[in-house]
Amino acid sequence: MNFKNSQVNVAIQVLPLTKAEHVYPIVDEAIKIIEQSGLKYRVCPFETVIEGSYSEVMGVVEKVQAACYNAGAENLICNLKIQSSKVKEVRIEDKVEKYDIKKGC
Repeated sequence: MNFKNSQVNVAIQVLPLTKAEHVYPIVDEAIKIIEQSGLKYRVCPFETVIEGSYSEVMGVVEKVQAACYNAGAENLICNLKIQSSKVKEVRIEDKVEKYDIKKGC
């Protein structure tokens, strides 16, 4: 199995550490990078889930970290959760479709 080309879902949570009072502007920059990637994604209160090939998503993760530092983070904790499958395509909708009526993540 060529893991780098397989479709994955990656939940990314960035926790910028800075002397600034609010970190939301730094997180906003991270989300901008995800939006600009062209990959399917879903923003949730504590993390954002991105769907794409492993290589594509990990490239976005790298850019997200750079964006956080460029936006003022002095240190950064970046938590990732990765779901992959060798049997079928991993899709965001498969996990949340029944909750979309309630606007869940």
